[in-house]
Amino acid sequence: MEITGISSAENGRRGDLGFLDGDGKSTGSISSDISALVVNEANRINVPDGIPFLVSAFPRHVHSVAAGILFRARQLDWGGEELVSPDSVIDESAKLAPGVVVAPGAVIGAGTFIGANAVIGPGVQIGQNCQIGPGSSIQCALIGDHVKLLAGVRIGEAGFGVMPGPNGPEDAPHYGRVILQDHVTVGANSCIDRGAFDDTIVGERTRIDNLCQIAHNVVLGRSVLVAAFGGISGSVKVGDGSMLGGRVGIADHVVVGEGVSLAASAGLFRDVEDGQTWGGTPAKPIRQWMREVAWLQKNSNPKKKG
Repeated sequence: MEITGISSAENGRRGDLGFLDGDGKSTGSISSDISALVVNEANRINVPDGIPFLVSAFPRHVHSVAAGILFRARQLDWGGEELVSPDSVIDESAKLAPGVVVAPGAVIGAGTFIGANAVIGPGVQIGQNCQIGPGSSIQCALIGDHVKLLAGVRIGEAGFGVMPGPNGPEDAPHYGRVILQDHVTVGANSCIDRGAFDDTIVGERTRIDNLCQIAHNVVLGRSVLVAAFGGISGSVKVGDGSMLGGRVGIADHVVVGEGVSLAASAGLFRDVEDGQTWGGTPAKPIRQWMREVAWLQKNSNPKKKG
């Protein structure tokens, strides 16, 4: 059997190698087109009939070893003394401040400004009339039109994917991209990680404040607002028009509906339906949370009896 690509088990295509890890009790859907899987003992029973598989105590590690043979990140082969590669495509109306580095295959659209000492990685595409702040770095990303990235933004770094290996914890490789749609703004020193296999996506007119962390495979809808110090874990989905207050944290794989409001410092661990307002940690509907806070205050400070 010839393996030509790697993928998640859910989205695998013909020629792809995927993996199944965990206790085997809850697995997502498995693509019927995937060519082969690496699984642990607990997941042998979850392999569909007709799909070949290998068994390992460290299936994701084995999967990553295979991926390392098949693929190599373009930035690892980027070298030379030129700050702006002759193999990049930069519109004549774009402006580059001193110290800007542009890698081979990068594309910068008309009217875009790139701030001092920013780094535009291999194959990155930036649309028209964008503003990229000084000291920013962009890797593995597609940037739409009228996008603003303030100083020190990090786009497309690998996420915090840690997997068990034969010698202890290892960094899981990431092969997805970051896609920022039109009119997105990302505040200073915020980070948006690229996807593990699929893409991290930020929808049109979404606003992300300073010092926020958006993890791998997150999907933010249109016109989402994320206030400062927000932290969104991997594979979270946030619907259009939702608002996240300062210091909001969302656990991985949570689905937030459209038009949802999360109060400042909320810690969200479960799905929220459209239009609701939640607060507290663990987060819950706002009225319930406020009643609990009021009850606690009342009963923790009882009036003295004379």
